[in-house]
Amino acid sequence: MGARVALAAKAEPRICAGIFALAFVGILIGGAFAGLVAEGAGDFGNAILAFDAYLLRVARFTLWQAALSTLLSVLPGLLVARALSRHPRFFGRTLLLQLFAVPLALPAIVAVLGVLALYGRAGYFADLLTAASGGTWPGIYGLSGILVAHVFFNMPLCARLFLEALQTVPADQWRLASQLGMDARATFRLIEWPALRQALPGVAGLVFMLCITSFTIVLTLGGGPAASTLEVAIYQALRFDFDPARAVALTLLQVALTAIVVTGLARLGATMTGDAGLPVAPRRFLSPGRAETALNASLILLALAFVAGPMVATVAAGLQADLVRLAGEAPVRQAALTSIVLAFLSALLAAALSLALAMARRALELGRRGRRKSLLETLTDTGAGFVLVVPPIVVGAGWFMLLRHFGDVFAVAPIMVVTVNAVMAMPFAIRAVRPAYDASSERHERLCAQLGISGWTRLQLVDWPALRRPLGTAFAFAMALSLGDLGVIALFGSDQVQTLPYLLLARMGSYRTADAAGLALLLGTVCLALMLAAGRLGREKAE
Repeated sequence: MGARVALAAKAEPRICAGIFALAFVGILIGGAFAGLVAEGAGDFGNAILAFDAYLLRVARFTLWQAALSTLLSVLPGLLVARALSRHPRFFGRTLLLQLFAVPLALPAIVAVLGVLALYGRAGYFADLLTAASGGTWPGIYGLSGILVAHVFFNMPLCARLFLEALQTVPADQWRLASQLGMDARATFRLIEWPALRQALPGVAGLVFMLCITSFTIVLTLGGGPAASTLEVAIYQALRFDFDPARAVALTLLQVALTAIVVTGLARLGATMTGDAGLPVAPRRFLSPGRAETALNASLILLALAFVAGPMVATVAAGLQADLVRLAGEAPVRQAALTSIVLAFLSALLAAALSLALAMARRALELGRRGRRKSLLETLTDTGAGFVLVVPPIVVGAGWFMLLRHFGDVFAVAPIMVVTVNAVMAMPFAIRAVRPAYDASSERHERLCAQLGISGWTRLQLVDWPALRRPLGTAFAFAMALSLGDLGVIALFGSDQVQTLPYLLLARMGSYRTADAAGLALLLGTVCLALMLAAGRLGREKAE
């Protein structure tokens, strides 16, 4: 009993850090809901009246575009994953899989510029599309543009996740299929489909969640009220119409929809952070025939062209811009500096919150000694993932309505951008930090308790060497996410506080497409470099 009390005493600083992190997240989310409740209570009649035909139409389009995007992403992703699984070794396969990871690193607004550069009214394919349609090509704004952008982001993710599922099939099953002379159809039905079917609900749910909370893509490619989702309608209600009652109704409906989706994902056992690490491909004992090889090669090449096309178009359009003039403009330099500073602070806060939750969870686990989990341990364990129930635009909307009663809401833009982006990046960052901390604790916990090492001394001398690279991974990943985010700054941004995504959106809105392309190239390059750094640190940690 004495040893248990001593262990609990040593763990107390870690538990306090976790409680502080949970309180921070609770205040941020709770403050947003307080703003919504206060606004709704103050104008209850108009808030109720806001549940009208327009709101239902927006909700219906939100679900419709998410369902179509999911179908168009999951089905091709499954076929491409199977093609890659059937051919585990060919020239360029590793590079292709790395290319499929790039969309995860690109800010949505950068990908939008690439889609427009290809399929827009003045895009590279405009003449071809004009000839195919028999008239003037009107561009890709509206539902078609939203679907293309969503598939660009999510189809490679689906392919990687399905491929990971296929690589869990034991090698003995492949050997047996080869010995029995199974053809491609039998192999798919008896070996591949069971693994894919098990992964399918989680992958589809993840993509649906990403599409239902897609703000930047719909804002830039929606093309008007006819193609508006709930998040975009919230933004329009606050920034253009200034109709808080309608914003409250839209926000409540958005939270309800995301809560339903996240609950469904949790029941399916899906992860909302989209981890798609790929192990080394196991040995295969099958030899696909010529017809199947040709079909699989066609699928892979089509997927490669679809994913690489917007990237190449973004680079080509960006290089045509006057990059030297852009770099010399004071607004661009100021926006770049603001973006870097805010993203740095956001990533630092995300890494600190993730480490605090990981330490508290481990300390509580050691302290309970086989007893049932306490509520606090449950919150430190799974509570971080549930912040994704409340999208950034919803948190921003709640605080926007709350702070407008106390002063200039645009003056607090830096604080809101840093805190909201940090909390939204936290579920991703904790995936890098927690395994490393648990492993370090497993090795050193008893020794630290015997020597009386705790608190800052333990973190500096014992845990830091093991956590340095995982924290670097979490920091780089969180900084890339924060650097390219447009959700919060779209509400709180102004002429005084602008980030690169906000300035890019403004240049697009004023039809300065060349400048927008140059900014997109700059922003995409920085974010991609950060994600590559995160990936390299993660691999070195694993090795």
